[in-house]
Amino acid sequence: MISRRIASVLQGSRASVLLLGPRQAGKSTLIASLRPDVTINLAHEPTYLDFARNPRELEQRLGALPSAPQRCTVFVDEVQRLPGILNTIQATLDENRRRYKFYLTGSSARKLRRGNANLLPGRIHAYTLGPVVVSELDGRMKTSEALRTGTLPGILTDPDSRSREKTLRTYAATYLREEVQAESLSRNMEGFARFLTIAAEWAGHHLDLAKLAGAAQIARQSAVRYFEILEDTLIVRRASAFARSPRRRLVQHPKFYFFDVGVLNGLLGNFEASGDRIGALFEHLIHSQVVYGAAAADREVQISSYRTEHGAEVDLIVEMGREVWAVELKASRNVGTTDLRGLRSFAEYHGRRHRPIVLYLGETRRRIESVDVLPWQEGLREMGL
Repeated sequence: MISRRIASVLQGSRASVLLLGPRQAGKSTLIASLRPDVTINLAHEPTYLDFARNPRELEQRLGALPSAPQRCTVFVDEVQRLPGILNTIQATLDENRRRYKFYLTGSSARKLRRGNANLLPGRIHAYTLGPVVVSELDGRMKTSEALRTGTLPGILTDPDSRSREKTLRTYAATYLREEVQAESLSRNMEGFARFLTIAAEWAGHHLDLAKLAGAAQIARQSAVRYFEILEDTLIVRRASAFARSPRRRLVQHPKFYFFDVGVLNGLLGNFEASGDRIGALFEHLIHSQVVYGAAAADREVQISSYRTEHGAEVDLIVEMGREVWAVELKASRNVGTTDLRGLRSFAEYHGRRHRPIVLYLGETRRRIESVDVLPWQEGLREMGL
């Protein structure tokens, strides 16, 4: 089993924990590895029905536990299936917070909101778990495999390449069946399926919901709703356009990325990192590694992109606390001075202290015009990810 970096943070937290993440990110496996005293799996249908029929089921199960000198840890898996259980958890914590610590996992913030879930303000700390990141593999991630089949833990531990591809192709069908039907969109499953495919084809580009709607042959309002579902179930994430004013960030077109390269390739039915695709795949890989590397280290991160009307651009502007990194990505083993145009433009525009770097597929650390050109895994390590 791959050791997840966030595990020690979760175990050391004095507060109860809500761990959100996309399907197959390994949430259940991670919490199980912490050896909770009680496990309640709401993905198991008989268990779900027991709790759905009896609002006092949790209270009665905990009441039947023998008294113990240590704090009792309770794992509730797929909590979004029964948002009302959070009210009982709140009452339990309010009555005796020192006796219980809850580990809650879920894959859909949308379902929690739609169920009017009580997210236990002041009683619970929220964390995110995504695909495996470089720091969890001691910097030994295989680039070619990461670009083909991504970094979900179950994929990385599967030695059969055909099996990995089959799993990723199935992910889309499973997602459509379990997530979309659960969101009461089954009346237009064909429309959502088309939208999902088009979104995968346009991933990494600027988000234009009107164009996505037209290509998928659906109404724009449907495209807005479908994209929100992809965001709320943690399948895609926006990267705003960089601006010095937070207000300006909101009015510029963002880019959007899928959470895992392998899932993206599975949706497209193409696992080849060919010359015409490798740039986009590399950008998706690094975006995912930055997002979930920061989450694994329990660091707040904001990612944006930079592009001028004259075409100068930087792939990722990464802000973590007071640190600002301008990150240019080159899916190549060669980097020259012309590749630094966007970084020079950003430095002039930003006018503040930041660290410009280039992450590339080469194996040698270089320095060009005061810019560090780093093998991508080494660069992420320098960023603390």
